[in-house]
Amino acid sequence: MFKPFSLYIGLRYTRAKRRNHFISFISAASMIGIALGVMVLITVLSVMNGFHEQIQSKIFSSAPHITVGAYGDGFANWRDLESKLLQEQHVKGVAPVVSTQGMLSFQGQVRGVMVDGILPSENGSISTVGKHMLAGSLGSLKKGDYGIVLGAGLASAIGAWEGDKVSILVPRASLTPLGVLPRYKMFKVVGIFQVGGGFGYDNQLALINLHDAQKLLQMPSRVEQLRLKVTSLLEAPAIARNIQVKLGHDYWVSDWTQQFGALFKAIAMEKTMMAIILMLLIAIAAFNLVSTLVMLVTDKQSEIAILRTLGASPKSIMAIFMVQGTFIGLFGTILGVVGGVLLALNAPEIVTWIEHVTGVHFISSSVYFIDFLPSKLELSDVFTIAVASLVLSLLATLYPAWKAARTRPAEALRYE
Repeated sequence: MFKPFSLYIGLRYTRAKRRNHFISFISAASMIGIALGVMVLITVLSVMNGFHEQIQSKIFSSAPHITVGAYGDGFANWRDLESKLLQEQHVKGVAPVVSTQGMLSFQGQVRGVMVDGILPSENGSISTVGKHMLAGSLGSLKKGDYGIVLGAGLASAIGAWEGDKVSILVPRASLTPLGVLPRYKMFKVVGIFQVGGGFGYDNQLALINLHDAQKLLQMPSRVEQLRLKVTSLLEAPAIARNIQVKLGHDYWVSDWTQQFGALFKAIAMEKTMMAIILMLLIAIAAFNLVSTLVMLVTDKQSEIAILRTLGASPKSIMAIFMVQGTFIGLFGTILGVVGGVLLALNAPEIVTWIEHVTGVHFISSSVYFIDFLPSKLELSDVFTIAVASLVLSLLATLYPAWKAARTRPAEALRYE
C-alpha cells in the first residue's frame, strides 16, 4: 500500500522506541504540557462564560433593561405612554414604578432601604421577583392595605417576617403642628423574596403597591418611571436610543449599560486576559517541541544522511520532522480538548464535591454574586483553542525541521 514517504518515516520515528530515553521523556512532557494547557484554558473560559451568564440572568431577572422617566415630579399621562411603548417592536413588557429611598425600622433595628412602588399585576412583565418568594406573594400588595414585600437580606437584618409591622421614613416633608417633619408610615410585611445576593436586591429593596407609594410621596396619579423589558438584552442600547428619538426631549431614557456596563466590560476584559495568559502557557509547552526535535535531529544525524544519499530531498527530510512534531502537538491537543470538555461539563459537581469533603465553601454570593461555580461550554472557544494549539505546535517544528534539512551527508557519516 502506497504511503507518502515523509509521512511514513515521520510516523515510524514517532512510534519507534528511542535509544535516548531522555528525548522520549521530553517528548512526553511536551505532549502533556500542551494537553494540560488546552484543558485548563477550556475549563477557565467555560467558567468565565458561566459567571457572565449567571450574573447577567441574576441582574436582569429584577433590573430593567430600559427605563423611561420624565423631568420634574414624574408624569401623569403614563398610561398613554405605556401603550405607546408597548407598540414598539422589541418591547416585551412595560411597568410603572414610583421609587424612593428611606429608612426602614423594626423593633429598634434601622436600615436604609430602596422602596419601589409597583403594580403587582404588571410588574411580572419586567421582573421575576414574584417567582422568588420565600413567603407571601406580590399579589398581596393591595391598594390601600399598606403591605410591603422585603428582600430576604433586609428582612433578616431587622428581624422582621411575614405578618410583622415595620415603619418607613421617607425624605418627603409633612406640615404638622410641630413643624415640618419627614413622612412616616407603618406597613405590614406581606411577603419575603430572595433573588440572589451580590447586587443588593435582597439586602436593600422593598416593594409596596404603586398607589400606596403615590400617597406616601404625595404624588397622586403620577409615576416617576416606566421600566421596560426588551427581546434582546444586547440590543437594549440601540432600542433605548430609538425610543429617545421618538419621545423627544421631554423624557429621559436610560438602559442597563449605564448602570451595569462597567461590570460586563470588566468581566469581558478578565476573560480576554485569562485567555492570553493561558495561551502563553500553551505556547511554552508547544515550544518545548523545539528542544525535543532539535535533540532528535542530532540523534538521527546518521539516518538523515543515509536518507539523503538514497535520494531524499531536503524538503522531504524537513517534512519528516514536521510530521513528528505535528503528531505530538495534535495528540496533546486532542487529549487537552477531551479533558477540558469533560472538566468544563462537570466543574460545578466537582467543586461541590470538594466543598462537601473539605467542609470549605469556596464561593460566596456576597463576593462572586452567586454561591456555586457555574460553567458554560461554548464550542467556538473549544475550536479556537484547538486551532491555536495546533498552529503553535506547527510553528515549533519549523526550526528543527529546517535544521534537519540542512544536514550534510558527508559530514554526518564521517565518523560512523
